[in-house]
Amino acid sequence: MPRRHDIDALRVAAFAILILYHVSGVYQVDSDFHIASSYRHEWLDYVRIVFNRWRMPLLFAISGIAIGLSLPGRGLAQFALRRSLRLLLPLAFGMLFIVSVQAYCEGVAKGTLEPGFLRFLGRYLQVRPWPEAGFSGAEYGITWNHLWYLAYLWVYSMALLALMPLLDSRPGTRLATWLARPRHGALMLLPAGLFFGYLVVLAPRFPPTHALVGDWYLHAEYFSVFLFGYAMARQDAFWTRLQDLRWPMLAVAFAAICVELLLKAAGQYLPAGDIPPALAHLPWGRIERGARALYMWSALLAIFAWGHTLLNRPMRWLPYASEAVYPWYILHQSLIVLVAYWLIPLRLGAWLEPALVTLATIGGCLLLHEFVIRRVSLLRPLFGLKPELSGGRTATPVAATIR
Repeated sequence: MPRRHDIDALRVAAFAILILYHVSGVYQVDSDFHIASSYRHEWLDYVRIVFNRWRMPLLFAISGIAIGLSLPGRGLAQFALRRSLRLLLPLAFGMLFIVSVQAYCEGVAKGTLEPGFLRFLGRYLQVRPWPEAGFSGAEYGITWNHLWYLAYLWVYSMALLALMPLLDSRPGTRLATWLARPRHGALMLLPAGLFFGYLVVLAPRFPPTHALVGDWYLHAEYFSVFLFGYAMARQDAFWTRLQDLRWPMLAVAFAAICVELLLKAAGQYLPAGDIPPALAHLPWGRIERGARALYMWSALLAIFAWGHTLLNRPMRWLPYASEAVYPWYILHQSLIVLVAYWLIPLRLGAWLEPALVTLATIGGCLLLHEFVIRRVSLLRPLFGLKPELSGGRTATPVAATIR
């Protein structure tokens, strides 16, 4: 199977967007991020919606595609073991020694923890509940914050392995082939109805928690796109047809997000009494959720279509960037919170402060990955990198990151 350079490049781009998205959380109005600046921008709410609808579905779909492209027909037990080590070892290490920085900064900033990181770390590593501490996950004694993605990805990977006999059976492959060859381009948008159903039925009852257990709305959405990625990975007809529809999919996505943002703005700024009586009885909530589901799905298809068109070619920087994604992902949010924790009291200004937080985060990820993580054999597997080769040589960077 030829290398899918577009999937590797989209993975890198998605995690780059993730860094900027998490930086924006520091400056969002009514932010629930782990640390908040005194500089807030209402327009960020709308920018975050534009990216938030598809950023995590994109990552889970890419993970499903990567498995579909690389998973051998045999040796599933070895694959499960390798995948467990690749995901759970960095998760455990990150929760103990990387995310702990976020918990400390959050607690001190809220005034629920006394300054002194080493004393805090000694208590944190005991993994006992913190009823008196105000950081995310304190009631469990430990937190995973942004690393929740690794736990969800591991669960979905194991579920996929359990479903593999069904998916790879003759009926399963026939169904995948049929889905990959829609007679009309509009049929590619039909799965948006499924995601609309999730929003109507599951989202009100199971709001997102990222706590794994009971997070049924997010599981339904993320596992669906994960399975979609796996099923379509080797369907050449699907990618050819999708590439032909790149402009219509982009147009649908643009129209859908405009509808959702306009309805959000109307609900926020237009008093209910100002709505014309003829329009007041329309199901605006359902319309907004329908636009949201259509935007998520069409944006996902448009991203894959344009990526396949523009990025499916060798690029010199791509192997190194693909290797760097995993360590950068583990590090970035802790660096964001730590740098913001240092800079917020300085009152540097509404533009200088976020610029410095962003640059310091990128610089910290770059330096720690290049000069520490990838050069220390003990650290490499803790950050998801392949071990050193014999003789102390590091493995040549390859596009084999979080999948």
